[in-house]
Amino acid sequence: MLIETLKTLCALPGVSSREDAVREFLRKEVAPYAHRIRVDTMGNLLVEKKGRIPGSQKLMLAAHMDEVGLMVHTITEEGYLKFGTVGGIDRRVLLGKPVLVGEKQVPGVIGLKAYHLTTAEEAKTVPKLREFYIDIGARNREEAGALVTPGDVVVFDTACLEFGHGFLKAKAIDDRIGCAVMVELLKEPLPMDCTFVFTVQEEVGTRGAFGAAFSVTPDIALVLEGTTAADLPGMPGHKRVCAPGKGPVIPYMDGGTVYDRDLYDLLRTQAEQGKIPWQTKEYLSGGTDAAAIQRTKEGVRVAGIAAAVRYLHTPTSVVSLEDCENMLILARRFLQAVAAME
Repeated sequence: MLIETLKTLCALPGVSSREDAVREFLRKEVAPYAHRIRVDTMGNLLVEKKGRIPGSQKLMLAAHMDEVGLMVHTITEEGYLKFGTVGGIDRRVLLGKPVLVGEKQVPGVIGLKAYHLTTAEEAKTVPKLREFYIDIGARNREEAGALVTPGDVVVFDTACLEFGHGFLKAKAIDDRIGCAVMVELLKEPLPMDCTFVFTVQEEVGTRGAFGAAFSVTPDIALVLEGTTAADLPGMPGHKRVCAPGKGPVIPYMDGGTVYDRDLYDLLRTQAEQGKIPWQTKEYLSGGTDAAAIQRTKEGVRVAGIAAAVRYLHTPTSVVSLEDCENMLILARRFLQAVAAME
C-alpha cells in the first residue's frame, strides 16, 4: 500500500502555497483513523491519533506536502507566459518540459529560443530564467488571459512509473514519500499518542513547520523526508552524499540542523537491530522542516529519516522502492522505541 499511496500523491499538484489537492487527499485518506483533524492558518494538516499509552513526552511526526514549481507573472502580447520559480529549481532542466498551469490545469510546454538561432557564445551558457517562457498554444494575450492569470502556479506534468530494478520515477517524491509513510503509520495501531503534521511551504523556507510546531509544542519530532542523492558518474566520492538502494538515510547534520545525538543513536540502533540497511550523509547539504521545528519555543529534540532521491527539485526524480519500504519500517520501530522509554 505504501508504494500505491506514494504514486497517487506524486501525481497530485502541490506547488508551495497551493497544496490543496494533496491536503484534501490526505484528509480523506486518514480521517477513519484519526482522533482529531484540523487545518491551521498556514494550511498545515494536523492529525492527532491516540496510542496504547498517552506518553509523557509529546511526539510529532512531520512531512511536507509541497513541491517545487513555477508561478506565472506576465502574459506577453503573443500569448506566452513568463514565470518565476517557486523553490529551488535548476534552470538547466526546464527546456521542453510539459507543464500544467493554474486551477484549470492548462497544458503547456516550457520554451526557449531555438538552438539553431543561438550564437556560439550563447550556446556555452545556461539561459537566464527571463529567457524562458511557457507556450499554452494561445495566439495572443487575450486568448491566454482567458485561461491563465498572473499568480497561477505551474506544476510539472510527469508520468509516475516503476522502472529498472526496483526504482520509481516521478515528480515530487520530495516529500510525498514522507507523507506516504505517515499515512501508513496512521492506519496502524500506535504505541503512544502522536501528532502527524503534513506541512506546507517547506520548499520556500520551512514556513509551515514553524507555525505548526508552535501549535503542537512537541518534545520530540521525527521529520520524514527525501534527500539529495549524488551517486552519479563523475561525482567525487566525498560529494556523493548518499545513494538510492542503500537504505534509509539517518542524518546527524545538514545545512539547517544538528540533529539530537541520542535520537540519532536510537535510530541507528533500531536499524541495526531490525537488520534494516541504512546510511548517513557523506556530504552535508540541504535542509528540512527540522530546522524550524528545532528552534520552536524552548527548543525541540529532532530526528530525521530520509529516502535518497536522485534529481531532486527537477521534473522527474528517482527513488528506490525498497528504501521507501524500509523507511516505513524504521519509522515504526522509532515510535515503538520512544514509547518504550516512557
